[in-house]
Amino acid sequence: MSTEESRAPSSRSSSNGDDASVDSGFASTGNSTANLPAISLTPAHLKHLNQQLEHMHPMDILRFSKAFFPNLYQTTAFGLTGLVTIDMLAKIQKENPHSLPIDLIFLDTLYHFKETYELVDTVKERYGLKMHVFKPLDVETVEEFESTYGEKLYEMSSELYDWVAKVEPQQRAYDELKVGAVLTGRRRSQGGQRGAIPVIELDEERGIIKINPLVTWTFKQVNDYIKENNVPYNALLDRGYKSVGDWHSTAPVAEGEDERAGRWKGQEKTECGIHNKKSRYAQWLNQTATATTQQPSQEVAA
Repeated sequence: MSTEESRAPSSRSSSNGDDASVDSGFASTGNSTANLPAISLTPAHLKHLNQQLEHMHPMDILRFSKAFFPNLYQTTAFGLTGLVTIDMLAKIQKENPHSLPIDLIFLDTLYHFKETYELVDTVKERYGLKMHVFKPLDVETVEEFESTYGEKLYEMSSELYDWVAKVEPQQRAYDELKVGAVLTGRRRSQGGQRGAIPVIELDEERGIIKINPLVTWTFKQVNDYIKENNVPYNALLDRGYKSVGDWHSTAPVAEGEDERAGRWKGQEKTECGIHNKKSRYAQWLNQTATATTQQPSQEVAA
């Protein structure tokens, strides 16, 4: 289910049939409103943009993105980088009050820390943001979720949990809001699969463009900005946490560890599926569907 402060999404469909295409070397976002064209970038154009944006300040990357990409949203779990982006966008909005503001997309897994939910309320009050909240389909509470999927699904089947709580709600958000591009909080210094990401990238599977405006910043740069600009942040960061996700899969980080070392600690996992290739559960669903459609029909003898 999803909620937002001003209006309900127009559709609950998980796919709107307007997928991204890569044709004759062109990459484009497929989710666009009727009155705004899709953004089409050749590989050479995308490379050129990344070369130009690589050494620009995040504020300038955000200014460019606001002007260039239609149907632009910010996805955030209210981590430090996302909070810096929110604050920068607020400053840019004051520069040009007549420009379209950037709405937020928040995936409420129902298992965030209470400190995270408190931070969400603080940020909404301070910045007056329009936020679209997407929860697991057809549930509103942990009790409803566990009644449907059982207790501790995140332990019994982490791939299924990621699909139900994160991947499917994200795709539903993109479809219902007709998202063309999103601002993310990913940075190279976070390590793992994020170590070589560009400023702008095409997510061909989901049909959108992802912009990583603070991709070149370190944790120190982000943290310094938070302090210097008095940006509200998660109280857990004062207790040894650096990257905060669900309470059941997040732990404090030891001195010298990567900032995301506390996510899924002890597991061979660094991402939940919303920023990497589709989850193994999603791939299994696709393979099962394909195998079913390819099976020859069997006649039953009378």
